[in-house]
Amino acid sequence: MNNTSVLSSTMTKRLFDWKLHLLVIITSLLAEWIGIIKIPIGIGTLVLLPLLYAFIFTILLNPNVVPSMKAVISKDRAKFASYAVLLSIMPFIAKFGVGVGPKVEEIIAAGPALLLQELGNVATAIIALPVAVLVFGMGRESIGATHSIAREPNIALIADKYGLQSAEGIGVMGVYVMGTLFGAIYFSLMAGVIASLDILDIRALAMACGIGSGSMMGACSAALAETVPAQEETITAFAATSNLLTYATGLFVSLFVALPVAEFLYKVTSKFRKNNGADISKAMDFGLQEQSILSVGQSVSLLVAICGVLLLSNWVGQGFNPIAALPGMLVLFGCCVVGILIKRAIPINVPAIAWISIVAILISLPQFPFSDYVLVETDKLGVLQLITPVLAYAGFAISQIEVDLFKKSGFKIAIVALLTFTGTFLGSAIIAQALL
Repeated sequence: MNNTSVLSSTMTKRLFDWKLHLLVIITSLLAEWIGIIKIPIGIGTLVLLPLLYAFIFTILLNPNVVPSMKAVISKDRAKFASYAVLLSIMPFIAKFGVGVGPKVEEIIAAGPALLLQELGNVATAIIALPVAVLVFGMGRESIGATHSIAREPNIALIADKYGLQSAEGIGVMGVYVMGTLFGAIYFSLMAGVIASLDILDIRALAMACGIGSGSMMGACSAALAETVPAQEETITAFAATSNLLTYATGLFVSLFVALPVAEFLYKVTSKFRKNNGADISKAMDFGLQEQSILSVGQSVSLLVAICGVLLLSNWVGQGFNPIAALPGMLVLFGCCVVGILIKRAIPINVPAIAWISIVAILISLPQFPFSDYVLVETDKLGVLQLITPVLAYAGFAISQIEVDLFKKSGFKIAIVALLTFTGTFLGSAIIAQALL
């Protein structure tokens, strides 16, 4: 997972492959044109967002998933979508950060809930680990798979403590892959249904969206905002703040709370384990490869192209033509560039999107001289419309390794992953509710 080499200048042109970006534009615009679909399901409402359609469209166009699609886009072209995913989430994160400033007093008042809801991660192991061990017969890979939602900091923790080729490492990588494939989609569906039940405070649910993943947080909070549109600004602010705090506290909660709980639960449940399932770690071979990172110049250049894609998506979804929405996009672009530069200048393990959030929050505070202008212009950019192209790129970014894993592991690791995601969301929401 450690990146040590910069993408060569000869490969830079592949970042701007016209076919990849054109397909993302087409699928994103089609998804926005279809719009939001709400389906009553008895206990609540299932909210289908454009990001879901965009993801499905591009999965079906991905040559790693549907081999015949290599006639549309080659595997070599599709693999560069992974870089676009990382960058396309940045303006979206900046948009969320801008929503924090006007709600700063409300956020401060809810301080304890925001800080302590991270302890809800313990529910990942409580809900998912017994199923992994007792139902699927998993071994110690269940510890890595269920101690968290398995994003990059959690993988680094498991790699340092056990090694990625250990059973625990295989488990955390399995859930990581499933999160990449289905995490954002699942959180959007789950959050919409739970919000429609009107059982938990919408602020608690918004805090629970801040799980340390930009795409999952975005999909989750977008579903909440669509279910309770009157509270969209509050949802955006609380989700963004919670996500930022997770970067600071999440790793420590995983290390000192969630991981020990998972170890303890495994010791207890493994006594009752029946060998009724194949050792899933034997089926997983990730062939982990180092991926080159982008230079600052490459990142900024690709970000310019992506902002153009986002403006087109926003045009169809929000109705603001690209010229009218351009000033707001330039504000978000500026936040992204500053965040990228800070990340490169300060040698600590904090992701660029965390710095982007901080910059966006600062310029939206009432004390900032141009905060009114920032809020007016960025209000022309819709939250949903900024996340749709992200999922379109994500559909193309699915690699052959991820496809092979899903085929080999069947639905076992997928079910464990979904239980893990459900546990962290519900656990965090319940703790936040209790402290509000």
